[in-house]
Amino acid sequence: MRMYDLIAKKRDGKALTTEEINYLIDGYVKGEIPDYQMSAFLMAVYFQGMTKEETHAMTMAVAHSGDMVDLSGITGIKVDKHSTGGVGDKITLIIAPMVAAQGVRVAKMSGRGLGHTGGTIDKLESIPGFRTDLNQKEFFETVNKTGLSVIGQSGNMTPADKMMYALRDVTATVESIPLIAVSIMGKKLAAGSDCILLDVKTGSGAFMKSVDDAILLAQEMVEIGERAGKRTEAVITNMDVPLGKNIGNALEVQEAVAILKGEGPKDLHQESVNLAASMLHLAGKGSLEECKVMAEKTLTDGSALSHFADMVKAQGGDETYIQHPENFKDTAFHYEVKAQKSGYITHMNTEEIGISSTLLGAGRETKESIIDPAAGIVIEAKTGDMVKEGDLLATLYANKEELFEASAKRYANAIEIKDEAPSKQHVIFARVTRDGVERFD
Repeated sequence: MRMYDLIAKKRDGKALTTEEINYLIDGYVKGEIPDYQMSAFLMAVYFQGMTKEETHAMTMAVAHSGDMVDLSGITGIKVDKHSTGGVGDKITLIIAPMVAAQGVRVAKMSGRGLGHTGGTIDKLESIPGFRTDLNQKEFFETVNKTGLSVIGQSGNMTPADKMMYALRDVTATVESIPLIAVSIMGKKLAAGSDCILLDVKTGSGAFMKSVDDAILLAQEMVEIGERAGKRTEAVITNMDVPLGKNIGNALEVQEAVAILKGEGPKDLHQESVNLAASMLHLAGKGSLEECKVMAEKTLTDGSALSHFADMVKAQGGDETYIQHPENFKDTAFHYEVKAQKSGYITHMNTEEIGISSTLLGAGRETKESIIDPAAGIVIEAKTGDMVKEGDLLATLYANKEELFEASAKRYANAIEIKDEAPSKQHVIFARVTRDGVERFD
């Protein structure tokens, strides 16, 4: 078998066998297949696509290219959740304790932020003392004791994905639905949970810009998960508007705590309840409507907040910051972005707003960038709101005053104000299960 022949076969639109895909992934991880040949193959996939059988075979090969996590040391059903990334997305911090409060285990490995999207690990590490580098014994003990644990990806999980993503990132082959599905589901299957909920975001701040493309990606991933024996569902959520009001690591922890206390922005509360209910439903806790009631109860009775505080304490964090989020240190400077005209906010370029936050130090422009955990943005007006000239649109927070000029300009240019009100914003567009697609119009 030669890599040359596999490239030519895919270039010509033919399907590879499982044996050929296993040869390709195994050879690349071992260093027997060079980057330039893998790059050529990925470009061929970008143009020719892959069959469902190829996508499944490649996902399984990627998942098994390194360590496969065995979660049998954790009692009960384990449910994982993955978000395709967005701006202001602190959902994991909210729904993991909600689900744990109803007796379902959440043993989650999360990533750091890069570019305009934030990372759950960075947000948790803004809590003084919080450790995301637990070993397996500590990880299992934390989940068994508190019902949940969120840690960074460790060990030698899915090396094939890391290697291929680095190539895709520099060869303009990231935007391929089969390759995205392989990347996400390879990691999720290697992580070992019994059930998987996929939060597929769509809009200006998401990777998938249209609802239809988000649904196509969701369908690919749900089918992969189900074929692998994991109960898998996807929810298509709105990222044409930042989620909640706060963008930035400590700021997002504070807003997550507000939701856990039964307060906070309506859109964030609604999405959190729906996604937590979906995780409970996957775990067999009841119908979707019954699970929504259960999810709401964890906010009103304080059990979700208590579980979050317990996890923080178990992982070395100062849990007083959860009970008293005002303890988080403020930045040295802040800057107000004001409306330049009167009218309705009709659109927010969410990706640009995420970049605006990154420019303040809240995110990474490169993997080596150092994050300022206190930096970020608090949004005061969102799509659909009416503003008058001079009204406050957002407050920017930074520890270096010279960062405001570029960030404020970017934020102001991301806001579109017109005379007529826009149509109502959806929070959730669709649900994708093994039984099909349910759209919410």
